[in-house]
Amino acid sequence: MTLDELHSLCDPQVLALIDAHAGDDPAAFAMRFHGRSDLPVRAMAEQIACRKKAAVKLPSLSRFPLLYTRLALEQASGERAAERKASLMSGRRAIDLTGGLGIDTLFLARRFERVVSCERDEALARLAEANRRTLGVANVETRIGDSEEILAGFADDSFDWVMVDPARREHGGRSAGLVASSPDVVRLHDLMLRKAARVCIKASPALEISGLEAQLPALSEVIAISVDGECKEVLLLLDRRHEAGRKPKVRAVCLGREDFEIASSGDEPPARDVADTPGAWLYEPDAAIIKARLTGELARQLHLEFLNRTVDYLTSDRLVEPFPGRSFRIEASRPFRPKSFRKDMSELGIANAAVQRRDFPLSVEELRKRYKIGESSERFLFFTKDSSGGLFWLSCRKA
Repeated sequence: MTLDELHSLCDPQVLALIDAHAGDDPAAFAMRFHGRSDLPVRAMAEQIACRKKAAVKLPSLSRFPLLYTRLALEQASGERAAERKASLMSGRRAIDLTGGLGIDTLFLARRFERVVSCERDEALARLAEANRRTLGVANVETRIGDSEEILAGFADDSFDWVMVDPARREHGGRSAGLVASSPDVVRLHDLMLRKAARVCIKASPALEISGLEAQLPALSEVIAISVDGECKEVLLLLDRRHEAGRKPKVRAVCLGREDFEIASSGDEPPARDVADTPGAWLYEPDAAIIKARLTGELARQLHLEFLNRTVDYLTSDRLVEPFPGRSFRIEASRPFRPKSFRKDMSELGIANAAVQRRDFPLSVEELRKRYKIGESSERFLFFTKDSSGGLFWLSCRKA
């Protein structure tokens, strides 16, 4: 978005026209108003498209006539994750090094007296400012330019917290690693901790969480956050007082109809207790729990056993409710024999099923194609290994 487009979008008549066509197909809207030099038609069509997505991602904020860009909305934190992330921080002053659309900044503004929001793209910075005016948020200061230079210009201990959501793009693609991030949070580790005692880094949900303390010596906690079963982000909390070499605490936060939280209880995960045979129930933990490698801790707390030593499937003879993840009633479990698998399916009356596999040589696509398994939302087939390492499969129905 250009500054001229942003200026035009702030015209009350243009906003009213966007409101009037909020239910339109964006492409149809652009065709209908093509050639109207008095209107920022491209930007208006973009607003119509973004508002539909924002209604899902930002349910309460989207009730206001906010402005967006496609890329900024895609990269912004969802409302539930942003609110939970901000709840981890508080104090007098905070700085957001990667303002973007400003969703994280908005929630930080509820927790701090003053927030500085840095953004390199002037048009995006002004768009976020316009949204804050619409929402009546007055305790945020905008700084436009390179966030590292802006941060370096402040005196040491100017802030209680530094917040950063680095871009994760490398050679035109996306990267989950920290070194490829922009700004480079590994290189800025010491600078950030001079300006604030604590730092929150929003990392990719695909980030490998083991060994991070070698890159970030002040790493005190790793938090995987999921929303409705999907891991959305991994937070890395740095603390100036953290003892270098000490393992960070690991936590999983599962946000859904019933929120759930679990944390590591020691430096080493609990031993995996493997069931000799599957029980009556199969459990797949929430994605944040799997990401945080806390399935063993969950099994210990809920008295569950693993199906095998390599995957995060749990089992028991009793139903555990509520369970942070998905629960399935096991109807049948059999060894996987490629030549007789179709016969086994036929005997159980299975033609269609949702297919899932972990630590299994065939992909979901290969299984579907080879054995002509149709789609279903009622029955689930799980392909994995049994307690002795042999291939087997389970037919289940969702609890």
